[in-house]
Amino acid sequence: MRPKAEAAALSLLFLASAASAGWRDEASARDIERLSHLSASRAQGMQEAAAGNPADFAAIQSILQSGAAPASPSALKGTWRCRSMKLGGVSPEIVYSWFRCRISEKNGALFFEKLTGSQRTSGYLYPEGAGYVYLGASYMASYGPPEKTPAYSGSGESAGAPATPDDQIGLLSQLYDGRLRLELPYPVQESTFDVIELKR
Repeated sequence: MRPKAEAAALSLLFLASAASAGWRDEASARDIERLSHLSASRAQGMQEAAAGNPADFAAIQSILQSGAAPASPSALKGTWRCRSMKLGGVSPEIVYSWFRCRISEKNGALFFEKLTGSQRTSGYLYPEGAGYVYLGASYMASYGPPEKTPAYSGSGESAGAPATPDDQIGLLSQLYDGRLRLELPYPVQESTFDVIELKR
């Protein structure tokens, strides 16, 4: 599919009304907009990351260029090894070490959480097409997890800023090789595009 056609298809996918699109009721207009530009964010991030460490860029290519399959809820649940990758922005790329993540059922829905490491993230997964839209929040756990884990606010503002740095929106896909990929377009801070790779 050509880039323009892919971008148009993604815009229709994310912005068109659908009975199953409960995530749109929770997401801010800004986050709906940035998710609609996932392909552009990924392409820009890949271009910037290509100037970085060749081994790290190969790992980035491996997760981003792998084909996606329909995601099965039962296959998603459980504990995973996971690592975050930041593309572009203040650095060409950063590939972090492996940590522990989990997908479980919470309040009748799938819930993703990164359990270890100083940078944590957690939030709900909403069915969308063959994958899941992720609405979550990031937080620092350098001195232990907070008493109350931050949740997606959807407010779009924080302390007078035009966007809430903690809020995250992304797309979770299951790959044909069994791995999972959580793509996070246009993060508010640091990078152009983030992706979390999960494997058993």
